[in-house]
Amino acid sequence: MDRRPHGRPGQVALIGVTSTGTSTGTSTGMSAGDTSIRGLARTLLLLLAGLLVVAYAVGLVVKGSGFSPLVDGWLAMVSEWVPVLIAWLALRRVGGGRIEVALAAAALTANALADTYYLASTDSGGAAPFPSPADAGYLLFYALMLGALAVLVNRRLRGSAWSVLLDSAVGSLGAAAVLAVLLSPVLDSATSGPVSLTMAVATAYPVLDLLLVAAVAVIVATHGPTSGRRWLLLVAGLLVFATADTAFALLGGGYLVGTPLNASWNIGTLLIALWVDRSTTPLPLPSRPVTNVSALAVPAVSTLAGLGVLLLASQVPVSGPAVGLAGATMALAAIPLVARQRVLRLLARTDDLTGLRNRRAFNTDVPLRLAASEHRHSALLLLDLDRFKEVNDSLGHDVGDRLLIQVGIRLSQQLRSGDLLARLGGDEFAILLGDSTREDAATRAEKLRSALAVPFTLHGIALQTSVSIGISLYPEQGQDVIALLRKADMAMYKAKTTHTEHTGHKVYDSEDDSHGDIRLRTLQDLRFALTDDQLVLHYQPKVDLVTGDVQDVEALVRWNHPTRGMLMPDQFIELVEEAGLMHALTQEVLRKALDQAAVWQAQGHPLRIAVNLSASSRVDMELPERIGAMISARGLTAAALTLEITEEFLLNDRDRARAILTRLRGQGIRISVDDFGTGYSSLAYLRDLPIEELNLDQSFVFPMVDDARAATLVSSAIALAHSLGLRMVAEGVDNMAAYDKLIGYGCDFAQGYHLSRPVSAAVLDDWLAARGAPPELVPAAPVAPAAL
Repeated sequence: MDRRPHGRPGQVALIGVTSTGTSTGTSTGMSAGDTSIRGLARTLLLLLAGLLVVAYAVGLVVKGSGFSPLVDGWLAMVSEWVPVLIAWLALRRVGGGRIEVALAAAALTANALADTYYLASTDSGGAAPFPSPADAGYLLFYALMLGALAVLVNRRLRGSAWSVLLDSAVGSLGAAAVLAVLLSPVLDSATSGPVSLTMAVATAYPVLDLLLVAAVAVIVATHGPTSGRRWLLLVAGLLVFATADTAFALLGGGYLVGTPLNASWNIGTLLIALWVDRSTTPLPLPSRPVTNVSALAVPAVSTLAGLGVLLLASQVPVSGPAVGLAGATMALAAIPLVARQRVLRLLARTDDLTGLRNRRAFNTDVPLRLAASEHRHSALLLLDLDRFKEVNDSLGHDVGDRLLIQVGIRLSQQLRSGDLLARLGGDEFAILLGDSTREDAATRAEKLRSALAVPFTLHGIALQTSVSIGISLYPEQGQDVIALLRKADMAMYKAKTTHTEHTGHKVYDSEDDSHGDIRLRTLQDLRFALTDDQLVLHYQPKVDLVTGDVQDVEALVRWNHPTRGMLMPDQFIELVEEAGLMHALTQEVLRKALDQAAVWQAQGHPLRIAVNLSASSRVDMELPERIGAMISARGLTAAALTLEITEEFLLNDRDRARAILTRLRGQGIRISVDDFGTGYSSLAYLRDLPIEELNLDQSFVFPMVDDARAATLVSSAIALAHSLGLRMVAEGVDNMAAYDKLIGYGCDFAQGYHLSRPVSAAVLDDWLAARGAPPELVPAAPVAPAAL
């Protein structure tokens, strides 16, 4: 089989020699430091290369009336060597650091040398000896270009996901299988005869073409539009080369030098040279796998091609290599299907937010783990975040989701070998502790609570969360996962209702059964109460200790339960918090309080109403605008409302609390610190925050009459408030002696049972109307009820 003289120039011959195509190549290759003369010379060289290839191609197509064979020969050689010059100039610009550029330049040089020898050895009839030294140059061209492509593909696929590597392999094998079908006669004839140099060289060309096409398929699969047009030059040049080789191989002994086929190799050479010229500026590697249309289409088309080759082989004779390549294509294409089934099974067991086990996986794995543990003790822990609903309502579900992800990570860090962790749904997590006694489970629960107590930072917001944990024991309290979960659930809700700073977990006992039923019924009733107007407000007056006037009252919530009667806050506030209903309750209390303020204003004796603001309101950045709108809708001024916060409101995220309070105070709303003296916040907030009033906690006022140290604390607190320009309100004033002492200390306001219990608005109206004597209208009571 003869080999041919050819040239392999590029892109310009395919699209025509235009100013656009040429200038693009020039501008891409020219660095900022090129002088205008160097840039002009480079542009002229690229134009010359394109013109030479076009002239040579036109001469071969119209050979009968075109150039003479001598001119054709010179054009062939010049159009071969000018692209070589372009490639080496490009290598000079980038230096020796770009291996693929050096290999491509060397490949073009080997091809040009081989063509020069081949043309020189061709006889007058257009025939040349085969094999000849020219074949060594042609084969070296393939080897060097495959080396350059290997460098490119390795750089592109380094660190890629296995799916990208697999798609690339499928694409390359499928493309090679199609070409092998076209080359079947050549491959069969080359392998059927005795082994010889001629047979080896003849077989090498189609095999190398297969590799070349396979490499092109990988490049198409891994380089998308973001990589720039220069990759099209390389792909087009290699495809032109492979197509010309295929046509040459199929012609066999009928090929003669000087036909239009020779121009194909020159065109391919120029395209490759232009790619080298435009590769002097490296492209950044992608940060993630290519997901463009070509990346998806190549493996899909290759799979169909492999299937088509196998179907064709069942009907007509096809070469063994073609069948083998097609079979390998289908085998690799099947791997993602198997992997996808594994992924689907994994997804069915995985929580899509946190990546932990889901309820289905937990319910499946726990029995297996318990059975494997034989008679050893285990414990099931059910964890529920406290007041998580308030995070979703105030900051949005995206922040809530991020919080759940971080909680899952922290819990995972606390696991031991043999423990199982799952997210059951919402803000509920479950952990099976292997080989764990009652004491071990309690200790682990406390460690888990401590781990979650460290504040989370989400979107620049510091969130501190707490968790309630219910514990059930295997095998004493249940033999299966359903029983263990049910009892852990009851223990968990009992832990919520008895939640203190140091306890938040509970091991199940038999009394929790009835408690769980009561709690569920109460929670259902409470949700209904928020929409059925069952909540009522009572008001406790604050007496001005200088004038004896009453201009302020505190609003305290009560639940008028349809069957259980009037419930005090301590009977339902914990349930409100654990159910995430504090936001809704605060809104309802504000609505009712402002409605009553509007009534009093219309009656001609306006009163300022104080409403407690829960610590969870700290995360609600829209709270100031919402409250302002409620005040305006009732025709009130902002001075009609006082918001009482606790020191807990200021914990963890002082900046956010300051922003909210500053906006509230900017509207004219008074800010008061409730239960002053009982928290652990730094007193710096008295200086930094827009606070106007302090409510001295009743725990200091109660013992003040009989305890000198308590009296000193009270007088000092009043002096501190006044030195900062703040008003002081004493709570829990239950007797006349305390009232008199507070007047002596210069306290500003007092409230307590000695003055009035919290009463309904109608009773308060009567109290205010009848008031004219010393404030002893309402009998004293020993203890004030808890307030919202």
